Amino acid sequence: MTSTSAALLVTGGAGFIGSAFVRQWLAEEQPLVVNLDKLTYAGHRASLMECDGHPRHELVVGDICDPCLARDLLERYRPASIVHLAAESHVDRSIDGPPVFVKTNVEGTCNLLEAARQYWMSLPAASRERFRFLHVSTDEVFGDAGVSGVFRETTAYAPNSPYAASKAAADHFARAYHRTYGLPVVITNSSNNYGPCQLPEKLIPRMLLCALQGCPLPVYGDGAQVRDWLHVDDHVRALRSALARGRTGQTYLVSGGAPRTNLDVVTRICDLVDTLRPGLAHAPCRELITHVPDRPGHDRRYAVDDAKLRSQLDWKPRHDFDSGLRQTVSWYLEHPEWVQAVSSAFNLSQRQGLGESAEERRS
Repeated sequence: MTSTSAALLVTGGAGFIGSAFVRQWLAEEQPLVVNLDKLTYAGHRASLMECDGHPRHELVVGDICDPCLARDLLERYRPASIVHLAAESHVDRSIDGPPVFVKTNVEGTCNLLEAARQYWMSLPAASRERFRFLHVSTDEVFGDAGVSGVFRETTAYAPNSPYAASKAAADHFARAYHRTYGLPVVITNSSNNYGPCQLPEKLIPRMLLCALQGCPLPVYGDGAQVRDWLHVDDHVRALRSALARGRTGQTYLVSGGAPRTNLDVVTRICDLVDTLRPGLAHAPCRELITHVPDRPGHDRRYAVDDAKLRSQLDWKPRHDFDSGLRQTVSWYLEHPEWVQAVSSAFNLSQRQGLGESAEERRS
C-alpha cells in the first residue's frame, strides 16, 4: 500500500469537478489522494487517465451511502481531511427522478458526515485540530437572484429544483454537524462550472457536440437565463484555498465573474466551432439553434458575490470566459477518445427535465 501520511479522501473524484480536483492536486500537492467514486454514468475512469498508475492516487469504487465502506476507508487511510464532491448534479435528471438525488445528495452526505464525526472524535488532539470536512455545493440552493439581486453567504436558501433542494438539505446537514458536534466543516457554493471532461448532458459540451454533428441546438425558452460561468480549474483552486485556509463553520461563495445568457453562450460556441472546425457542411452553426419549451421551474438568473473568498483567502479566477471557452472547445476537439468513452450513456437528441416519465412522453 502507498504511504498514507496526511492522505486526503475525495468523494466523487471521477466526476467533472472531482477529476479536475484530483488532477490538479496530484500535479501541485504531495499527499496521497484516496478517490472514492461509484463510477455511475457521471464518473468515468477516462477522466482520470493521466492519474492511472500514479503512486499517490488510489481509486476506490464504492458508494458514499454505504456506512461500512465510509468507516473502513477512514480507518484504513487515516486521512487528514475530506473533500466531499460526490453528488447527483443534473437539474433535468432531478426533475424526472428526484428520489436518487435524495438518496445520494442527502442520505449519502449525512452518512459521510456521521462516519467523519466518529473518525474525527477518535483522532489525537493535534490531528483533530487540523482535520477539515470540505463540503462542496452550488449557488442553485439560493434560488432565483431576480433582476438585480446577488447571492452572498448570508442569502436565504430558496431552492427551486429537486437537485437544488437536495443540495440545500446536504448543506444544512453539514452546517448542523458543525454546530451540534463541532465537526470542522467548511462549505463552498459555486456558480456554473465549465471546462474539460464535463459530461455531454451539460449546456456547453452538449451544444458543442450537437454543433459538430449538425444536430439541433435546443435552447430552453428564450435563452435569456443568466448564469455566472466559472472555469473548473479556478474552482478547484478555490476549493484548495478553502481547505487550507478556510475557517471552520464558514461558507465561501465561488464565482467566475462571467455572467452570460444561455443564448449568448450557445452562439459563442457556434462561432468557435465554425472557426476551429472549418468546412462543416451545416455551417454556420448558429442556424442550428432551436428554441424549445423552457425547463419547469427554471431559475431566471444567478449572480454571485465572492468578495469574502477573494479577500479572506486571497483567491481570484485565472481564466476569463472568452479564452476559457475557446480552450474548452479546443479540448473537446482534441480529445475525441474521451468523448467516445463517455458518450454511450447520453442521447443528445433526447430531452430530459420535462417532469414526466419516458413512458408518459411516448403515450
